[in-house]
Amino acid sequence: MYLVFTTNHFPLLTIIVVLPISAGSLIFFLPHIGNRLIRWYTTCICILELLLTTYAFCYHFQLDDPLIQLVEDFQWIAFFDFHWRLGIDGLSIGPILLTGFITTLATLAARPITRDSRLFHFLMLAMYSGQIGLFSSRDLLLFFLMWELELIPVYLLVSMWGGKKRLYSATKFILYTAGGSVFLLMGVLGIGLYGSNEPTLNFEILANQPYPVGLEILLYIGFFISFAVKLPIIPLHTWLPDTHGEAHYSTCMLLAGILLKMGAYGLVRINMELFPHAHSIFSPWLMIVGAMQIIYAASTSLGQRNLKKRIAYSSVSHMGFIIIGIGSITDMGLNGALLQIISHGFIGAALFSWPELLMIEYVLCILTKWVE
Repeated sequence: MYLVFTTNHFPLLTIIVVLPISAGSLIFFLPHIGNRLIRWYTTCICILELLLTTYAFCYHFQLDDPLIQLVEDFQWIAFFDFHWRLGIDGLSIGPILLTGFITTLATLAARPITRDSRLFHFLMLAMYSGQIGLFSSRDLLLFFLMWELELIPVYLLVSMWGGKKRLYSATKFILYTAGGSVFLLMGVLGIGLYGSNEPTLNFEILANQPYPVGLEILLYIGFFISFAVKLPIIPLHTWLPDTHGEAHYSTCMLLAGILLKMGAYGLVRINMELFPHAHSIFSPWLMIVGAMQIIYAASTSLGQRNLKKRIAYSSVSHMGFIIIGIGSITDMGLNGALLQIISHGFIGAALFSWPELLMIEYVLCILTKWVE
């Protein structure tokens, strides 16, 4: 196993991806003089990471260049041709900046955490690295690894710092997402082995490979199921209200603000770019499902007594607009979907960051009982 560095510029993206989890591991070596030091250390890491991503966007990213920029390529294992390929374009820079901003807010919202605060903040930083790595991945294997890096931190954050039904919600989350990851792994292996004369997982090579119609539809469905769980798309959405209802508010900010956007990003990055013919076949059905999801989730949200579940169903409804935009196969629809990804990230995180949210929920419960 060895590394081969093939980029001709400073590996800024690699530092941005590795910094949170690397610096987060040092939390366990900090002197135990209170939770305030741990929280502010984590906040400083998040702010530094946000400044680095902002620097990369302002000084190294060209808005008028449609090609992949800041490309970095490390070879992991020569025998299997495993590569650490990173790069950003107009599709990925928005979610990356959103991730930095929302994670910083979530860290500030974690002030009430006093039990095992070191592990809590480390898991948040591990999620930070996984999310940035996924949005900047240019290799399918790296994409899959970053996708899986989210599962264990979210499971632990919900099961250890959640509500009364936290174990049920965490188990449901891991079963749904791990089940979807099986389809993602099958799709990665299938497209990697068939993509060219030699097995490859490079996005640039795979994007120009033709496939038989039957195989392209089969691969499209496999990737779609995985992304539909994370987005989520009905009827694979039921894990989200339960997870939101029991998770801590800072965890809910990461779920609503960033985690759901990973599914939408995967639909655009893989399903649309790698399987354009299959996407054109399924696009009318996506628009129908998106319209149904908007109405169903919005109607269900009104009947929820738990305010966090109500916000979760509203998020599912908002995701319906993203599905319609992706299924429209138009520049205006895709731009609208990307705008909705960013706007809902801010809105969803802001709803969970209010310190008065518990008081609002308490007042709503009293009013509900009074009406009954």
